[in-house]
Amino acid sequence: MNKWLKTILLLIGSAFLTRLIPFSSLFRNLDTMIHEFGHALMTLLLSGSVLRIELYADHSGVTYSAIQEGGKAILVSLSGYLLASLFALLLFYLYSKGRHDWGLILATGVALIMLLLYVRGSFGMMWLGGFIALNILMLVGWKKASKYYYLLLAFLTLEESVMGSLFLVYAAAVSPTRAGDASNLARMTPIPAIFWATLFFIFSLLCAKWALGLFFKRERMQTKLGSR
Repeated sequence: MNKWLKTILLLIGSAFLTRLIPFSSLFRNLDTMIHEFGHALMTLLLSGSVLRIELYADHSGVTYSAIQEGGKAILVSLSGYLLASLFALLLFYLYSKGRHDWGLILATGVALIMLLLYVRGSFGMMWLGGFIALNILMLVGWKKASKYYYLLLAFLTLEESVMGSLFLVYAAAVSPTRAGDASNLARMTPIPAIFWATLFFIFSLLCAKWALGLFFKRERMQTKLGSR
């Protein structure tokens, strides 16, 4: 089977199955958290200032920042979707190396930074606090369950990175001025929003293909070791 077709079918199957897991919707905000953290991190790297970050119950978010117009603002707008896709890939890479605990520590660290410094909305603060507490519990008290919890986070983040960029393509095609980061990039460049949205989508699919490849490589290796 074509690897791209296999990737798409696996993503569809994963999206369906994970929705059957109780409370899985709450953990989809991890992708939003990383997306907004990407904007904030790029802003700081480019000597801008992050004013605040909002995370919402519908899995959306917004980062308010002050940055010089031009190339710097373009990089900030690019960073959200790209970092979210790369983070999903990183989660699967760490799993393939047997270090899912590192992934949980990293996600917890990002959540703690955002809670202490940037997020001020009631839902965002409550979600981050609960996420941090649950991660610490998994790392310290429920180590046997932490692997399955980690895989749930990894697959949810991967799905959301792809589905979010796919929705952006739709939004850019139907209403180019209301397509989030793609619209911002279109305003700052002569390139239309649909191009930027498609770029994000292709990049997310590429990361998903690599991530699933790492996952099945790890599973095959464990199967071989178990059969010896």
